[in-house]
Amino acid sequence: MQSHSFNRLPPPQTYGAVSFPASHVMLLVFNRPKALNSMTSPGQYELESLFSWYDSEPSLRCAIVTGAGRAFCAGMDLKEWNQLNARRARGEIEQQPMMPRSGFGALSRRHGKKPVIGAINGLAFGGGMEIVANLDLVIAAKGALFGLPEAKRGVVAMAGSLPRLARTIGRPRATELALTGKSITATEAKEWGLINIVTEDAAADCTMLERPVVKAALELAASIVNNSPDSVIISRAGIVAGYEDGSAENATRLLSENWESALNDGENLHEGVQAFAEKRAPRWVDSKL
Repeated sequence: MQSHSFNRLPPPQTYGAVSFPASHVMLLVFNRPKALNSMTSPGQYELESLFSWYDSEPSLRCAIVTGAGRAFCAGMDLKEWNQLNARRARGEIEQQPMMPRSGFGALSRRHGKKPVIGAINGLAFGGGMEIVANLDLVIAAKGALFGLPEAKRGVVAMAGSLPRLARTIGRPRATELALTGKSITATEAKEWGLINIVTEDAAADCTMLERPVVKAALELAASIVNNSPDSVIISRAGIVAGYEDGSAENATRLLSENWESALNDGENLHEGVQAFAEKRAPRWVDSKL
């Protein structure tokens, strides 16, 4: 593990386990393996605080999210959901949204500032699939499974995945997933354009960092953090704007209006150009964007 000096410590977590396995990289492990990492309502608000901290911490440039055990995330904890509904009906607790504004697990509707890579190690069902649909890059183990079984439980995937999947994999395939509740393999997900890379499955006795899917995610993260952190943030903003808005020209205009002067005034642009002229590796500084 790398030693880090942060402006302030990350917010405490009970659902997820947070570590920093490489320079500038945060690793979040969904950590309820006996419950297939099903998400609790308090856990989602914890994660919202965590990703807000990640975006504001200058020394961090990339995050990876994975799951403990044999699942990435099997969705919402339906037992907790049922109990909360009963307690609300009796007036024992106040009505509160089950998830924050940034969506399921604070990721399914997150815009954010910095990239998040998914290292999908197993089942990604329901809310887990909704998270996958909005991650920046996705690597999956060969044995991973993806699905939206909500219709089989009388509920609907309303955390942002349906319109995003329609854009990513197309309407017919998104409809097939949502209306039938079927699951697809990692190989199929890659063919559909949902994920970037498929790795071998982990051996049963593998540590988290020895898992092929996590190792591949760390390699991808390293290739990101080696680049200008300003360029990474602004490039991602342009992609997200085009993906969410749908208009390439409007996204281009907004990118220029919102970010061009900050890029030009930043230290990293000047360092990158100077390093090229001097034929040396650039020495990036933490982004001030």
